[in-house]
Amino acid sequence: MRIRISLLLKKSKSKNSGKCPVYARCVMDGRRIELSTSILVDVDNWDKTRQEIAGSSHEVRILNNRLLKFVSGIYDIYNQLEAGRDDFDIYTIKEKITGTSSKDYFIELFESVIDSIEKKLGKGYSKGTLKHYRTSLTRLKDFVKEFYFRKDVEIKKVDYTFLSAFNIYLKSKHNIGTNTVWGYHRHIKKVLNDAVSMGLIVRNPYENFKVKRGDANRDFLTLKEIKKIEKKRIQIDRLAIVRDVFVFACYTGLSYSDIAKLSYHHIHKGDDGEDWIIIDRNKTKNRCRIPLLPNALKILRKYKDYAWNESQGLLLPVRSNQKMNAYLKELATICGIKKNLSMHVARHSFATSVTLSNGIPIETVSKMLGHNSLKTTQVYARIVDKKISDDMKKLKAIL
Repeated sequence: MRIRISLLLKKSKSKNSGKCPVYARCVMDGRRIELSTSILVDVDNWDKTRQEIAGSSHEVRILNNRLLKFVSGIYDIYNQLEAGRDDFDIYTIKEKITGTSSKDYFIELFESVIDSIEKKLGKGYSKGTLKHYRTSLTRLKDFVKEFYFRKDVEIKKVDYTFLSAFNIYLKSKHNIGTNTVWGYHRHIKKVLNDAVSMGLIVRNPYENFKVKRGDANRDFLTLKEIKKIEKKRIQIDRLAIVRDVFVFACYTGLSYSDIAKLSYHHIHKGDDGEDWIIIDRNKTKNRCRIPLLPNALKILRKYKDYAWNESQGLLLPVRSNQKMNAYLKELATICGIKKNLSMHVARHSFATSVTLSNGIPIETVSKMLGHNSLKTTQVYARIVDKKISDDMKKLKAIL
């Protein structure tokens, strides 16, 4: 039973000055605690390999000596406890250092989970996922502060009553929809599953507390609406570019992040002799194989010699997601489309109006969208009334 100590920057707790606190991470018997050293450091000045502040100035030497003394203090307490007769664990050490009765706290564990996700970006987790977890943590902190008048609660107090109160708080205080609430609970459930795995609690309270996900009412464009946008004469250059990127998404089903990184090496000749997009999705890393429809290919050819594309090594001049969605609102007004246009609407339109409603099997659509299961595709791909009507006419003819 040996303790391991490492020093790290807590970027998730960065201050307004831009500096981040240095924490000592202590691991023993598969469990860990993180203790603040009360020392703040600029990210650029932290030597991650040597676990110390880079530099040789008098101030840096003083701070590094403080860090060494802090770590030595932990080892001293560990050695004292080990020399005694009583059993102890990692939390006993924390109690000795902080001078308080240290229990397992929920928000502290949540923050450590977020730190873990941050280190795994691009390896199973996306920046979007990290952002959602941070939002959930913010809501949770506000709830704990308002209902418990403190910054954190013991994990064992996160029970059915806690989850029910948090559920009501989200809906009443913030007027959040069913599926957004479900997303917050999904993150909390994950953290509590980690707590079970770490032996901090015996059972996850979500075994009894159930949260249902509602049917998403997702906007999509009809083929007629897509054509209307596609053929609209637009004099403003920035809106014309955004229109073309949006229409390209409607005919390929690619998400904003995937179109933003689309380059020449993603275009391949298929066995059929036609051009295909073969790309690993930014979000899930699942591979998409999409035959290029003439409408999409036409847009790529339009921007083949576009100066910005050549300088970036990309196929399309994609603006930031925020600007894209803002400009799409203008585009909707110009084209007389009374729907809330976004890049995700284009993906839904591909699944619903371009493919499924024209007889493309859902299995094929699922592969092109890069989904793991048909269940995921069914959320995106709603069959429009025209397809249902056509199918019923065939049935009537048979009957």
